[in-house]
Amino acid sequence: MEKTQELSGSHAGGQIDAEPIDASAVNEVLMAGDKSKGARPWFLESAETERVMNVAMAVATEVAVLRERLDTLERLLEAKGLIDRSAVEAYEPDEAAAEERQLWHARYAARILRIFQQELDAIAKPGDNTPMHRIADEINEM
Repeated sequence: MEKTQELSGSHAGGQIDAEPIDASAVNEVLMAGDKSKGARPWFLESAETERVMNVAMAVATEVAVLRERLDTLERLLEAKGLIDRSAVEAYEPDEAAAEERQLWHARYAARILRIFQQELDAIAKPGDNTPMHRIADEINEM
């Protein structure tokens, strides 16, 4: 059995060929930590405050999207008489559903903790940390 290398921008050396990519080789958990070129701009008084704010905003965004989707599903199903909302509370996932949820949790954690992964990548690859204003200046000089 041939093993396929999992791809993400930073974990594949930043190089993704123009050839079609096998979707099963794309690792969404690793890709969640990918960062743009250049140093991260900071807006708040301290880097620590900025990190906490980034995590909080990532969680808030995820919760808002999930809440809207959940509300939509519950309203559609209830309007069609397909479920009683108490059935949602009583649901217990089978093994396949539990595994799918576990994968979702890993992806979710990678997304909301993305800033920490990006900072580790910046330490590991200091050459990729050119400040954005220098990148913009280089583009303008072209």
